[in-house]
Formats: sequence, structure tokens, C-alpha cells
Amino acid sequence: MAQFELILPKMGESVAEATITNWLKNEGDTIDAEESVVEVATDKVDSEVPSPVSGTIVKILAQVNDVAAVGAPIAIIETEAAGDAPAPAVTPVETTAPAPQAAAQEIETSIAAAAATVAQAASNAPIAKNSNGRFYSPLVRSMAKEEGISQAELDAIAGSGKDGRVTKTDLLTYIEGGRAQSAQAPAAAPAPAAPASAAPAPAAPAATSAPSITPTPGAEIIEMDRMRKLIADHMVNSVHTSPHVTSFVEADMTRVVQWRNKVKNAFQQKHGEKITFTPIIMEAIVKAIQDFPMINVSVDGTKIIKHSHINVGMAAALPSGNLIVPVVKNANQLSLLGLTKAVNDLANRARNNALKPDEISGGTYTLTNVGTFGNVLGTPIINQPQVAIMAAGAIVKKPAVIETPEGDLIGIRHKMFLSHSYDHRVVDGALGGMFVKRVAEYLEAWDLNREI
Repeated sequence: MAQFELILPKMGESVAEATITNWLKNEGDTIDAEESVVEVATDKVDSEVPSPVSGTIVKILAQVNDVAAVGAPIAIIETEAAGDAPAPAVTPVETTAPAPQAAAQEIETSIAAAAATVAQAASNAPIAKNSNGRFYSPLVRSMAKEEGISQAELDAIAGSGKDGRVTKTDLLTYIEGGRAQSAQAPAAAPAPAAPASAAPAPAAPAATSAPSITPTPGAEIIEMDRMRKLIADHMVNSVHTSPHVTSFVEADMTRVVQWRNKVKNAFQQKHGEKITFTPIIMEAIVKAIQDFPMINVSVDGTKIIKHSHINVGMAAALPSGNLIVPVVKNANQLSLLGLTKAVNDLANRARNNALKPDEISGGTYTLTNVGTFGNVLGTPIINQPQVAIMAAGAIVKKPAVIETPEGDLIGIRHKMFLSHSYDHRVVDGALGGMFVKRVAEYLEAWDLNREI
């Protein structure tokens, strides 16, 4: 007999932890290798975790609604195969498990905001996993410990997560607001009192927080679902991280529209796929990225990571109304047919909640088609850790000036706005503007005789 630790596997790039949502097996149940035993949820996708071995579950270490770190044991499985290698000794779940290395690096910049003396004084103070009636994730506990935030101080922070949990964003807001101001307060003797005739000093600004809302009579109060809370946290973090700038170009899509109308029936008959405008726009984006590779980057502190792969994410609607961003990997290696198949497949499986964690991670650039909802223009928020995102508006017929060798004419053209939001830390206006213009130029130069 041997014991095997079931480890929470890596759930995708930048995912450091997951919430246990449902155990499919109980203690004492027998399981087969590759059989799913637990359902987990991350800020990207819900998925099942299979067991790599056959045996019996003898101990469940992470309960429903617990947040487990990637790489941490969540259950103990007793195996009966005589040839099994001895499993490592079971490590009990500690109440102050450190956050993963990736999360620790992510908060290094916020550590400097607190006074060193305060951080040192409280660095050894333990932070409980459960306190004051609410749960603290490993990441939040690690951040609090690094910042020298005491248990009582952490308990006093208003949480925006499920059941009032404190999220990373809540803690960063607290650190950079009221915490930073209190940490800068002098510890020496108080300053001399001001003369009686002096005007009173203005009060210190309060920490940034959302105003309290008093519902009007008859108002309906709707609790955010888990994914909506995670999306909200992701969006706030993106705006907090990247100074957003948006450039706009109006592209003439007439040639694209004419070509698609001409070939769409034959394309479906030949390849069994409906061709939409999304893969066509994606192809133009890929070509523009090859022309301007510094759009295909990420920021790590003061370092710029230039990606060798072009992985284009595309915003897709879920049945719940929330959005998810599946990724077309190595889009620069795909033909228009390949892009069409990839886009259709990911969109269909997104609607059926059948995406895998790997299919929504690793993106280096994102396209969102706001024209699907009849919108002509949008200002998208960057999908971190990327540095740029493009929104394609609805294609609308408009009167436009057409330049010809014989002179200018007024004609009806199919027009579409492209909105390009980018991180001004590393993408200047010239690069951001030239990139979206290049995408428009590729679309406007579409070959009407292109083969399918």
C-alpha cells in the first residue's frame, strides 16, 4: 500500500490558485486513473481535475469553497499496486501557506509603498486562513505578511469578493491609499502646535473606495456570480496596471464585404465552415503584428518580454452573458481557412462551456468584435498581461469620397471603426497609431479574386 498526493495542477499561464467548487468523489471512494475527482474554478475557466493513479481517496485536504495554490496537495489517494514508487510523505496543509512565486513577484512593486519599519515590525506576525468570519486566500495572506499588515488591520479592510472576502485589488487599493499615508506618518515626537490664529490643516484624503449605495424603494439587488466578480477584479487590475491610450481608424471594408458575399456559400460547401469577418480581421492583425512586433509584448517590472509566438485571443460570449477570451495559438502559422476553423471551434465550445484551461491562456494580443452587438465604436480594456487590444465595430454603409484618376466621386461604402487600446508604458502613440492604421490598410487592400 502506498499513499499518493493529488496535486492541484497548473491551470494555465499566470493562474496561481483555484477555488474548489465540487468534489465528484468522497473519502472512501475508489477511483480509476484519469477519472475526474474534483471540479475547480479559476479566474479564467471552470474545469475538472483527474487523478493520475487508481486507488481510494483516504483524505480530502481542501474543502468546497477553499482556495488552493497551484502545486499544493488537495487530497490523499491510497494505491494498491505493488510496483508503485513510494510516495513522498504527506505534508499537512499549513495555515500560513506561502503564495506561489509568480504571485510574490507580482506584488514586489507594491511592497516598496509601505514604510520599511512598519513592514519589518509585523513581518513575523501570522495571518490566519480564517478570521473574523471570512476566508483569506494564500495570495492575500502572503501580501499582508510582506506588507506588515496585522491580522486586526486585515480584518478591518472592506472586501469586494464572495462573502466579503478581501481580494488582491482590495489589498492593493488599501496599501496605495490609506495604508501608504499612515505608513508615512512620523514616529518621532509630535510637531509643535500651530498658533491659535493659524488656519486648521486640511484633513488627509480618505482611502479610495466605492461610495456606499442606498437602494431606492423597489430596487432589485442582484448578487454578482463568481465569474462576474472575477471579471470585475481583472478589469480593475488592468486599468490600475496600464495607462490606457486608444487610437481610432475608420477602415473601408467594401472589398472585404464584396468578396465574402461572393464566396461565403461556396466556402461553406467546400470546407464545411461559415466564414465570418472575425478571422478576416484577425488575419490582418497578424500581418500587422509581423510588421510591428513590439505590439506583441508583455511587461515584467522594467523588462519588456517580446513574444516569439503570435497568439490572438478573441472575446466570446458565454450563455451566462459573461465574456471569456479563448486563444488562437500560433495564428501566424494558420491560413485563412485555419483561422476560420479555429475561431468557429473556440466560439462554439465557449457557448457550450467546453473550453479547456490551456485554450484561454497564453494570449499575446486580443481582438474583440463589438460590432456583433451593433456597436460602431468601443474603447476596450487591455487583457493583462498583454499590452494592446483591438475592438472592431459594426460594418455600416456610408456615403464617402472615392478618389479616382478622373476625379473625386461620392459613393456608398462599407465602413468600420477599429479602436486600438494600448499600454502607454511601452507603446507610444506613434506605434499604437501606425499599427491600427496598418490593420486597416490590409483590410482595404483585400484581393477580390482571392481563392478559397
